[in-house]
Amino acid sequence: MHKKTITLALQGGGAHGAFTWGVLDRLLEEEAIGIEALSGASAGAMNAVVMAHGLTTGGRDGARQALKDFWDSISLRLPFSMVQDHPGAASDIAAHSELPASLRPLLALPRFFSPYQLNPFDINPLREVLLRQVDFERLRAACPVRLFIATTQVSTGTLKLFRNRQLSIDVLLASACLPLLHHAIEINGDAYWDGGLTSNPPLFPLISKCAARDMMVVLLNPEPTLKVPKTAAEIRHRLTEMGFSSSFFTELQALTLAQREARRGWLAFGRVERRLRQLNLHVIESRQLMSQLDRHSKMNAKPAFLLGLHEEGRARASQWLEINARALGVRSSFRLSRLLA
Repeated sequence: MHKKTITLALQGGGAHGAFTWGVLDRLLEEEAIGIEALSGASAGAMNAVVMAHGLTTGGRDGARQALKDFWDSISLRLPFSMVQDHPGAASDIAAHSELPASLRPLLALPRFFSPYQLNPFDINPLREVLLRQVDFERLRAACPVRLFIATTQVSTGTLKLFRNRQLSIDVLLASACLPLLHHAIEINGDAYWDGGLTSNPPLFPLISKCAARDMMVVLLNPEPTLKVPKTAAEIRHRLTEMGFSSSFFTELQALTLAQREARRGWLAFGRVERRLRQLNLHVIESRQLMSQLDRHSKMNAKPAFLLGLHEEGRARASQWLEINARALGVRSSFRLSRLLA
């Protein structure tokens, strides 16, 4: 297969981002696949920036090692990583997804107290991990891929994208700043929250600012369910899911409409219209597995859980490559209508 260049859009989802780690780990083994750009929100932004740092300092092998080091550090540093794992193999992901009942009352505190009350000094273990593992100055100066990191501006409630030369530790922490858990991150006088609230992950910059014909989206969404949430906890959980996925589906609907119009308007010769006509969409996901995971599992940094998600991500990426690798540069391997149905 001739070398094909893709862009990657990485969805956020807390600890579930370890699935994306596995996908990237497998894709980086394929020398025939080049990467032009990455976009991401929250955990997707973490994966994008850590991978870009590794590419900058050590090429593809450096990127794989950087991702491993990051997720190993997450399992060692974050509070819930100290919870003893359930017995069983790491591949039994669902068995490791539940948090013990003794810890669950802690997750209820943000309903009654703000992060400014619970965490007045804004202690965030991620800051130390990222400062130790990512050279932001070098990344700004020499990164070989384009980066589009999503944040949400608190004052306007709108998307703010940060690109390579604007990257900093605060930009990355802002992209993963959950309003109920962390203080808003201030950048140049403006306050920012989690990018997943407004774009999870960003798609259009990969069309308007890039040249690759193939866009790969790594999704962490669970399968749709017909079950109507009825308990207070179920309703809160579903509202949170909808809040972090509605922006993505809105962008997909806009992309579907834009592609349709671009293909109809043969007299339109603009660059974006040509890009839309030629765009091939590919998706790697594990929606059935994500539907089985405990609703608190996005906060779960237990080593066996993260390793199991990584293994699942690698397996799904290998499966995709076996079936669809020849589609790169030729056609889409995924229909937008499947997600929008």
